[in-house]
Amino acid sequence: MADAARAARMAQRIRVIVAESIRKVIREEGIENLTVTDARVTRDLQNATVYYTVFGTDADKAEVAELLAKNTGRLRKEVGRNITARLTPTLAFVADEVPVNANLVEDLLRVAKEKDAAVAALAEGKEYAGEADPYKHDDEDDQDDAEGR
Repeated sequence: MADAARAARMAQRIRVIVAESIRKVIREEGIENLTVTDARVTRDLQNATVYYTVFGTDADKAEVAELLAKNTGRLRKEVGRNITARLTPTLAFVADEVPVNANLVEDLLRVAKEKDAAVAALAEGKEYAGEADPYKHDDEDDQDDAEGR
């Protein structure tokens, strides 16, 4: 079994090879919106998972997934030509959900910022019902002890 560092190096090499080979192997117009984001290889170097994102509609994403599934063998052949390993790993293509999740987080942060601004606007010009800081602090305990209280 190979070590994790070798698997990581091979994964990065496969990511580059697949990214360069896609436009050469798949000569379809819909593939132009594809970006290879990451690749992972199992520690035994037998299987590789290639993560990708597609800019466009859901129909574009489905078309690209179909093209990748149809041309997996040809892309694996390109990988086999360009890596120095006894066996060429099998390729699996997975749509990367990180950009979608990042957009969701950004939307949540925007909503939270708007709510914070609304609360700050309500609090502007208002006064505390009691003291501004109603909690007793350690330095006040020292003064009370010095005064004999």
